Amino acid sequence: MIRKLKPEDIERILTVWLNASIKAHDFVSAEFWKSQVSNMRDIYIPASETYVYENNGGIVGFYSLYEDMLAAIFVAPEYQGKGIGKELIARVKSQRNALTLSVYKANQASYQFYLKQGFSATSEQLDEHTGHSEYTMKWER
Repeated sequence: MIRKLKPEDIERILTVWLNASIKAHDFVSAEFWKSQVSNMRDIYIPASETYVYENNGGIVGFYSLYEDMLAAIFVAPEYQGKGIGKELIARVKSQRNALTLSVYKANQASYQFYLKQGFSATSEQLDEHTGHSEYTMKWER
C-alpha cells in the first residue's frame, strides 16, 4: 500500500534511504551518506511531499516530490527486484504531468530502470556534494 508519510515514519524511511543509498552508490563513501541523515530528516523530507510503500505493517520504500522533481525514490535493499520501484514510479506519474530527477552516471542499474520507466537523459553535470557525474532525466505524459 502506498500512503502519505506520517511523522512517525521518518526514522524508518531514513533507514531505507541510508541502506539503499550505500548499496546503490558504492562509488561514494558510506560515511558521506551517514553524514547526510540529519539533512534528510531536518531539511529535505520536511520540504517534500513524501509517500511510503507499506508492506505487512513495515515501510519498505518511499518517494519524495519537490514540485515537479522526483527528489528521492528508494526501496529497502532486501525488497529490491520485487516490482516496488515500478509501483512507486507509477504512483508518482499519476500525480504529475512531467517529472525530472537526477541519477549518478555510475549508478547504471538505476539509470537503466528510469529509462525503462520512460525517462530520458537531458543533461549531464557534476554533483556538487560528491564530485561524481550525474544525469538529469525527464519524463512527460
